[in-house]
Amino acid sequence: MDGVRVLVDRLWPRGLSKEAAEVDEWAKAAAPSTELRKWFHGGGSAEEFRERYEVELEAAEAAACLERLRELAAAGPVTLLTAVKDPPASHAGVLAALLS
Repeated sequence: MDGVRVLVDRLWPRGLSKEAAEVDEWAKAAAPSTELRKWFHGGGSAEEFRERYEVELEAAEAAACLERLRELAAAGPVTLLTAVKDPPASHAGVLAALLS
């Protein structure tokens, strides 16, 4: 078992049914804004992305979601699920670092 499985993307992955995903929670508010995501994919640096994303995580809804993730992590294993191609270099990697 990989603990609590949490999807950390803003959008549900295409072609994946909710039943097949076996997701326990969907932390939409922990995902980066559309604007930040587009900026990053348009050539933004990974370091600046991390800095901007951490600022976004301070907003009320995102901060509450991050706190929920911290509570889950304190209680046991948490698996962060994402559809990005390179999770360590994405918001999922930033979240994993913040939770460890």
